[in-house]
Amino acid sequence: MTRHSSQIAAVAASLLFYGSSALIAQDRSQSRSMVASTGGIVASESVLASEVGARILESGGNAIDAAVATNAMMGLIAPMNDGIGGDLFAIVYEAKTGKLYGLNASGWAPATLTAEYLRNKGITTMPQRGIHSVTVPGTVDGWSKLLQRFGTKTFADVLAPAIRYAEVGFPVGEVVSVYWRDSENILKEDSATAALYLPGGKVPASGQVFKNPELAWTYRQIAATGREAFYAGAVSKKILATFAAHGGSMRAPDLAEYQAEWVTPISTTYHGWTVYELPPNGQGIAALEMLNIMEQFPLGQWGQNSLRALHTMIEAKKLAYADMIRYDADPRFAKIPVEGLRSKEFAGVRAKLIDPAKANCIVDAGVPPGVDNGTTYLSVVDREGNMVSLIQSNFATVGFGSGLAVAGAGFVLQNRGGLFTLDRSHPNVLAGRKRPVHTIIPAFMERGDTRIAFGIMGGWNQAQAHAQFVSNVVDFGMNIQAALDAPRFSKETFPGCDVNFESRIADSTLRALKALGHEPVMRGDFSSTRMGSGQAVSRNFTTRVNLGASDPRKDGAAIAQLVPFREREIRE
Repeated sequence: MTRHSSQIAAVAASLLFYGSSALIAQDRSQSRSMVASTGGIVASESVLASEVGARILESGGNAIDAAVATNAMMGLIAPMNDGIGGDLFAIVYEAKTGKLYGLNASGWAPATLTAEYLRNKGITTMPQRGIHSVTVPGTVDGWSKLLQRFGTKTFADVLAPAIRYAEVGFPVGEVVSVYWRDSENILKEDSATAALYLPGGKVPASGQVFKNPELAWTYRQIAATGREAFYAGAVSKKILATFAAHGGSMRAPDLAEYQAEWVTPISTTYHGWTVYELPPNGQGIAALEMLNIMEQFPLGQWGQNSLRALHTMIEAKKLAYADMIRYDADPRFAKIPVEGLRSKEFAGVRAKLIDPAKANCIVDAGVPPGVDNGTTYLSVVDREGNMVSLIQSNFATVGFGSGLAVAGAGFVLQNRGGLFTLDRSHPNVLAGRKRPVHTIIPAFMERGDTRIAFGIMGGWNQAQAHAQFVSNVVDFGMNIQAALDAPRFSKETFPGCDVNFESRIADSTLRALKALGHEPVMRGDFSSTRMGSGQAVSRNFTTRVNLGASDPRKDGAAIAQLVPFREREIRE
């Protein structure tokens, strides 16, 4: 071989090598790469909301400031999912102390709204919409407590972007427009709601500019006088007027006396990682129990979305949810066996009930030790390593929560009270000043120098989706973007063998699951309605590099803040 031909062969081999590497890098199932930055990152369900949060970081704010600003934008951009008429939960990681803090900003029922009160009105089941489904909105007090304890910005600072966009308008997003359209008939039932959310008598189309000057007014009241504007000032008067107009039971003290509560996160370990959730009244305890049950099986060896792994995880979900729905309630009103439910020993007992050859369609709650008989998620990490895992919701996406807007204030009231029961024997029975069982849960996980703030919204989907995300990271070695992207299952119901699957699950696996007794309900490739949508941020405290990921099931993105610079430095 001549020298020239040898050189050609070497170049060809080199091209073959690098071409193969490029092909491998591009031939993947992950929807996009993670966002990586030495600066902060905001991940939310809206590109615009994430950009607002990133600008707060660039202006010197921290992760907590950015989280509140982003959440305020989401209340404007996706009003059916979330807003200041709803509740909020958050987990905050404080970098300088290495401590985790939990915030439960879920509202209570009005003092006179009891099971007996409704029964005397001839109501025998808990209303799912309307004025009797409304509990005190906890979001604004949650924002206030977050900013007071950890923030560096004022309410005026963090609400300014949302106020501006509420005034000048924003183009309605593609996914949001579908939720809006699905709610059209319900929105027409109340005049104030229709006037606000059906401009010109029609649902805003995707890309149509929508303005909400009434919400801008409300945000201005909060910017000027803080939480008091909402709970005891000008905004509260409009809320109480709405209750009076619809025959509701809320009175001024129900609002004025409400306080969000700092709580200690609860945790379990999963193959060397520590996973944190918030304690009841949320469903986070189900995620921890589900992980403890899953840990009894070699999921990593079986393979992601394999028959044995899916069957085991679905059965673990049924067991954990049966226990959660039996015992979960407001801990101020009921003794909840949290330690028993999250214990490894109890999980071992429950795991033995999983039959590898058959799906269980009727699952009863166990008896753990200690027994005494539409939503948005966002996560933020800043340059210093402070992290926020925040979830906020009106509850029902279709119908805009309770379906009732506060006249003149630019937001709808949540229907979280619909999760109470009127069964006097259940710990979650409706009572005055009591908080209902909640579906929305933020999460956090850590191992060594790595911290991940994550969450996946979507009703009763959330705890099971959290467990799947953790398994994707831990059992199957996925990065946080791939872990969000991966096909999911979701069993929304408690009894029965029906299970939602995304259509990316292999047909052969679905046929095998049917043979075991599961009843697959097929959804789209990326089903935000059934599988929810998540966000995640991660930090390595050794390298000081942050990562961000956003679920392709929604219109969001992870946005990194720009590194500060001076124009003179660029010219030079």
